[in-house]
Parts: sequence; C-alpha cells; structure tokens
Amino acid sequence: MVYYAHFFPDLSEYPDLKSWLIIVCLVSCSPVLLASDEPGLWFEDLKGSADRQALYQVLHAMPKGGDLHSHSSGAVFSEWWYEMALEQAANGYVYYTKTRIMNCRDYGGDEFGQPYLLYFSNIQASRWATLSECEQGEYKRLSVLTNVEKSAWLNSIRLDKPHEGRDEFFQAHWQRLGDLTANPYLAVEAVVRNIKAFSAEGLIYMEPDFNVFGAISADGTPVPPDEVAELLRARLRQKDVTNTGMVTRFQLAILRFLPGAPELLKPIYTFLDSNRDLWVSLDLVGREDNDKGYPAKFLEAFREVRRTHHGIRLSIHGGEVDEPNRHVRDTLILGAERIGHGVNLISDPDLMLLMRGGPYLVEVNLVSNLLLEYVTDFSQHPFPEYLRLGIPVALSTDDRGMWDSTMTDEFFVAVMEFNLSWEEIKQLSRNSLKHAFVSDELKGELLARYNKRIAAFERSMVRGGMARLNSPDCRRFIRNHYDLCGQN
Repeated sequence: MVYYAHFFPDLSEYPDLKSWLIIVCLVSCSPVLLASDEPGLWFEDLKGSADRQALYQVLHAMPKGGDLHSHSSGAVFSEWWYEMALEQAANGYVYYTKTRIMNCRDYGGDEFGQPYLLYFSNIQASRWATLSECEQGEYKRLSVLTNVEKSAWLNSIRLDKPHEGRDEFFQAHWQRLGDLTANPYLAVEAVVRNIKAFSAEGLIYMEPDFNVFGAISADGTPVPPDEVAELLRARLRQKDVTNTGMVTRFQLAILRFLPGAPELLKPIYTFLDSNRDLWVSLDLVGREDNDKGYPAKFLEAFREVRRTHHGIRLSIHGGEVDEPNRHVRDTLILGAERIGHGVNLISDPDLMLLMRGGPYLVEVNLVSNLLLEYVTDFSQHPFPEYLRLGIPVALSTDDRGMWDSTMTDEFFVAVMEFNLSWEEIKQLSRNSLKHAFVSDELKGELLARYNKRIAAFERSMVRGGMARLNSPDCRRFIRNHYDLCGQN
C-alpha cells in the first residue's frame, strides 16, 4: 500500500488533529502494511482480488526454475515453424506443403504409416522432386501460400478446434511436420528460440529432448549425429544465446512402440556416453495406450546397456494413460528418476506412499493432460494430491507449441484451479532445479541464483512493484480458457 503525503494539508497549525490522525493510522493502517510485507499474504490478497489479469502479470514476471519436460519439435509455435522454414532457404532448404488432394495414388495405401490423405504435410524440395507429376501438383511452395492457406497451415499443427485432441496430436501433427523436423539447422534454431522465450518468462534451466538421429541435408543425404551435435554446440556458444543466462541440457528420446525399439538403446547410450557435456538423459516417448511400447518390454535392454555404461540418467514418460496399470511402477524399475506425466499414479496408492518425500519427481503437464483428454477438466487432475501429499512435482510444458501455451500458463492454471500458495509456487520451481540432471555443484548454483532472484522479486512486489510490471502477450490457450487479454 502506498501513501502520498501531498494529499494531506499542512497540519502544523492543528497539533491535536495531527496527533489524532497519527493514532488512527497506527491502529487501522499498520495491519495492512504488515500484511503487505509478507509475500505469502500479499499473494493471497492478489488472488482474492479476482483480478485475473494482474495475477497473470505477476506469474509471468516472477522468476522461475526450470522446464524438465519439453519436446524440442513440439515446443515450437506455428508461426515460428513458418518463419524458420522460409529462413532455411539460406541453407539450401526449400519446403512444399500439400494444399490439395488429386487422388494420384491407387487405393490401399498405408494411411497409418505414410498418410497420403493429409493436408499440409510438409516435404523438402529434394523429396518433392521424386514425386510423380500428379503428386507434385498437390503441393505448393510454403513461401507462396495465400493468406487463407497460411492460416490453415498454422492451425494444422496446433490443437485449435474443439474436436481435436489426442488422435489429432499423435496421428496428424507429427506426420504433417514431416521433413521440417529432419533439418538440423532448423532444429538448432528452434532450440535457440525456446531458450530466449523461456528466459523471457523468467526460467534459468531447460532440459528438452533434442534428436540427433535421422537428420537430412538439403539434397536429402543423411547428416551424421555427431555433426548435428556440433551444430548445436556451436550455436549455443554464440552471444545471443549466452547472454540469456539460460543453462540448457538435453535428453535423447526413443519412440517406445517402434519395431525394435529396445535395440535402439545401445547406439543411443553410446552417443550419450560420448556427449555428456550437453546430453544428460534418455526418455521413452509416444502414446502409452499403444501397448507395443509398455515399459517392461525394455527391462532386459536397459540391464544390458547398464553392464557397460554408467551414469546415464533416465526421465521416462509413465502414467500418461486413462486406465490404471503398472506403467509408473515398471518405469521406476527401468531406472527412471523422473516420471513424465504420472496421471494414473493416483490409481496406485501403495506406490504413492513410497514416492512421498522423494527421491523421484513427477513432471506435471497440466495443459497437455487436458488437451489430450487424459482429464476432461482440471478438477480431475491428481496434481494437487501429489503436491500436498509430499510427492515431489514440478510444472512443465510438454509440447507447448501445439497447445499454444507457455510456462506462465501452467502456473496460472495451477493457481486458478488448485489455489496454490506462494510457498507452493516457489517449491515447484525449486523442485525443478533440485531434480535437474546436472552436477551437484551446478545444481547448487542454480538454486542459489533462483533464491536470490525470487527474494528480490518479493521485495519489489511488497514495495508496490505491481505498477512496474509489463502486460505480457497471452497465447491462444489462456485466452480461450480464461478470457485473458481478449479472446481470439
């Protein structure tokens, strides 16, 4: 609360009145001032004000810890994909996208493996040149789309319609991206954009997955994994990245239900072992309701690679399913230290009891779990039960580009839906740093840095810092679900 002396008249001529006003202020004003000096109470006042926009401003501006669960390709906003794809002409890449279907193929194609009947699937020029004349006519250069086509293209890789959900995400988004995800230069720039964007939101640590396998050059020839790794290293050393102060480490992911997926552990462990400066862990990804990727399937393969490799950390998707099963339990048996999603952990009370107090952490993705229909509304989400039972949890963003959301949105949802306290908010950020896959020394530095920044933020806010906060841009998810910043 701020008081302005010039609002009051000169009371020097009225000594009795002046003394009376001082007594009144001490009695009636001091509790408010003292309450404002306590960040937790100040935050409760803010929540109670029903000013959602002000709450969002504070959550955007506040220092945050890290994002432990983010997929590099899925974290790219649609407009970034479009801009970066066109920029890749400087590296020799030209992209085409399917804008019409002319029935160029015979009946009976593999629509599940290589879908033909899919608008806005993207290929590079070297692949386009191999198509029949009929199929070439179905595609249009990305750079010459009409405004209507461009708008549809942007919407094709985000969940923007009520009927879109899990199947659209798993069976159309990634297939549409196509060759865009195989360009190593584009992939590196996508990481850089996310580093800058997360830094602007107040984060100091990121641990996304970044795939070095399957990259192709502009002429369609393979790019070796070590060459992709060097491209990334070189870009991360440039000033525009280092100036952000973001500490970034990476995971490698295996699509769990692919044929022969367990055999991929050996080459991936070999790569991780040779690139420990940047790559710190392995993840198993992909929809868990495809039973071909069940966790126990990988047990013998993990035991085999652990005979020859040490210190490779595991953060594995587990419990991202609707029905009760043993996935979280079996994922821990594989050696995971962090569980991605863990939605159905709530159905295993014995395991929940064992996880209280650590050492395992659940990477919670609130927006993702709603949009992919693992909960029908946030009231069904087990996050507050985990948090308040003492199971370590941290908020993360998953494939935020496809949700059109941010880390601020995750915190906003958590506060709005589960009435988080200020201490719980800080606990979530500290958890994300305590469970980062970095050395104890670096972990200590990150925690000290966060504690210093959050303490300074608290001092600023109790001194009237609200007036100095900027109004952040809101992305589509938060606009549509909470009517912030004006709806689209």
